[in-house]
Amino acid sequence: MMKINSVGMIGLGVLGSAIAPNILKSGVQLLVNDIDRDKVNSITNDNIIGIDSITELCKKSDIIITCLPSTNALESVVEEIAESISNPLVIEISTLSLKDKLRAKDRLKGSDIEMLDCPVSGNRIAALASELTAFCSGSEETFSKINFILQSFCRETHYVGEFGAGIKTKMCGNILNLVHNAVAAEAIVLAMKSGLDPELFHKTISGSFSSSRVFEIRGKLMVDDDYEREGMNFSTPMKDSKIIADHAIDMNCPIPLYQTAMQSYHTAIAHGLYGLDQSAVCKVMEKATNLDRKKIKNK
Repeated sequence: MMKINSVGMIGLGVLGSAIAPNILKSGVQLLVNDIDRDKVNSITNDNIIGIDSITELCKKSDIIITCLPSTNALESVVEEIAESISNPLVIEISTLSLKDKLRAKDRLKGSDIEMLDCPVSGNRIAALASELTAFCSGSEETFSKINFILQSFCRETHYVGEFGAGIKTKMCGNILNLVHNAVAAEAIVLAMKSGLDPELFHKTISGSFSSSRVFEIRGKLMVDDDYEREGMNFSTPMKDSKIIADHAIDMNCPIPLYQTAMQSYHTAIAHGLYGLDQSAVCKVMEKATNLDRKKIKNK
């Protein structure tokens, strides 16, 4: 039986920094590392230990979780892990291409290190509340041994098959995520243009057959006109769109609704909304329909 007393986490971006504190719920010691020392300092306390180097982190951790923003970051981190690790397992939760994941897996296998491909679905708001969903692939036996760690920051965890099935599941799911977000904005803007109270509309639709988790979480930000409370800014759908499009091309699979929905995101970025939560596509819809919320409230 794999004994896990300590977990090392590499990557404290928007998602990683929200996930890390929840790992403590599993009863393990948590060590963290990021290329940005300020991110490490912002999260460390009596229970979370900041570690300066990946080599040192590997020596002190029973398993490693990586949550990384790019191909270059994954390659760099995996190389350091392969050269310094003494523990046998890496759980890779980033959203990166299947080719990137397979390359990382093969590099670690050369050093007798196992990797699980385990991307997670959800944004920062969901991560803070331990409401992510994990799609884990690789060894099912290993998944069963480390699942209690995933459950500390996920509402649901699923074993989806051989290595790579996790990121395939995440890519397909992200199509729904992005389209649901854009459609939620369209519905809420039309409701306001129709003279409906947006808060009451959101409350009424939430939980109905027409609803989705995206509508309920991101739709609330749209109703509140509050996009500073970032769940995930526009950098994520932009990165993911390239991964998804390339995979769809490889599979000879058209994704026209997804590509159409992407136009709202490109427009939002062109309007300077890049740093806001991606639910800010609602602002683009409002401009397109010449909607003035202040006038609606004063009616």
